[in-house]
Amino acid sequence: MAEKGFKISVYNRSADKTDNAVARAEKEGLGENFAGYKDMGEFVASLQKPRTVIILVKAGAPVDATIAGLSEHMEPGDIIIDGGNEWYENTERRQKEAAAKGLLYLGMGVSGGEEGARNGPAMMPGGDRAAFDNIEEVVKKVCAQTDSGPCVTYVGPGGAGNFVKMVHNGIEYGDMQLISEAYDVLRVVGGLTNDELAAAFTEWNQAELDSFLIEISALILAKQDDQKTNGGALVDKILDKTGMKGTGKWTVQQAAELSVAIPTVASSLDARFLSGLKDERVAAEKVYVAAGLAPADATKPALSAEEKQALVDDVRAALYASKICSYAQGMNLIRAKSVEQGWDLDLGEMARIWKGGCIIRARFLDRIKQAYDKDAALPSLLVDGEFANELVARNDGWRRVITRAVNAGVATPSMSGSLAYFDSYRRGRLPANLVQAQRDFFGSHTYERTDMEGWHHTVWSDMNSADSITTSGYNN
Repeated sequence: MAEKGFKISVYNRSADKTDNAVARAEKEGLGENFAGYKDMGEFVASLQKPRTVIILVKAGAPVDATIAGLSEHMEPGDIIIDGGNEWYENTERRQKEAAAKGLLYLGMGVSGGEEGARNGPAMMPGGDRAAFDNIEEVVKKVCAQTDSGPCVTYVGPGGAGNFVKMVHNGIEYGDMQLISEAYDVLRVVGGLTNDELAAAFTEWNQAELDSFLIEISALILAKQDDQKTNGGALVDKILDKTGMKGTGKWTVQQAAELSVAIPTVASSLDARFLSGLKDERVAAEKVYVAAGLAPADATKPALSAEEKQALVDDVRAALYASKICSYAQGMNLIRAKSVEQGWDLDLGEMARIWKGGCIIRARFLDRIKQAYDKDAALPSLLVDGEFANELVARNDGWRRVITRAVNAGVATPSMSGSLAYFDSYRRGRLPANLVQAQRDFFGSHTYERTDMEGWHHTVWSDMNSADSITTSGYNN
């Protein structure tokens, strides 16, 4: 903000952090626009009215404590913006509490990591529209910029901004897992070296898979270990346990609440849980080796250059097709919540502001925006004509990758989940008729018929006659 010409004040409860921030600003020649304060009251008093404060602290109780402190010094008409990852219902509660004091409130999702924080992130503000109008000039200049405009928009009322950021992070979980599966298949099934993998990812990033996560994956795979004299690829020395901060879990929980299928994201969360069982996995590997079943990476494949390239091409197809399914699931979840809450969210605009700054920025977000611009009521990206054609074109390669992974014992939960989602969504009839018959059998839940109107119940056998089974306790 200071670099863009805005005069700002900063405050942190740890005075040394404030001093460090001021020192860095002065070092970069931004001292005239950057003032530090060690007293919250003095910090608030330094701001131009109506005062606008962006807080960036850990979600939950620390946010409430910070708001309580600020509220002692702020006046009606002033604005508080929470720029952290927060549960959307907390934002809505805080907005109401702020309103009772005459304050305006925004919950603003921010994505971009360290690079975005310094050079321009994607921003997803939701809450009081008047608050956004007041800061619009600022956020439009400091966010990431693309050929489609600044990567910020007023998302919607209440907790809409935080909810969209939450789903963004869920999609991010799916993207990262899909890329890791592509890496695993090429490494274990194809026998590609890290240099070959880096080259493949670099090539992919020049076309339809162009994205921040593919770009950094290529750089990661090429990075050599500079902490050991024997060198080697750094990625091979990183412990295979993935951390998380909760937004992926929230996304899956919300999908369950709204009855929206998001298997790509859900399986990526499961993969993180399983990665945390490092000691158990190491022990299990030994058990199955002793039983005669070696792990997938026990032997090195010997593929010709032509066979390697064919696998690379298939994995590229599988990754792109799976990615389409993942984004389709995320967009469906946002729409379902928008309908439930009456937020009236613009899905095309969400895709547009994700084009720059954020972690899931990718070339094909342009295509997603175009799809929703053509048809705002599009039930799924899978039935957009262009995306449908691309999925058909990649269908065979997608299936070859999953088949080869299964045969080799390489887990591809998110790729497989995406394919199952695709296969289920494009079938006019699924085996749910048997499940519904089972529910009626043991719980008298009734069923609908394809050839008659209304709901029906059948006494399927003597097992579920009135004399032999009590059905009132079943609700499966």
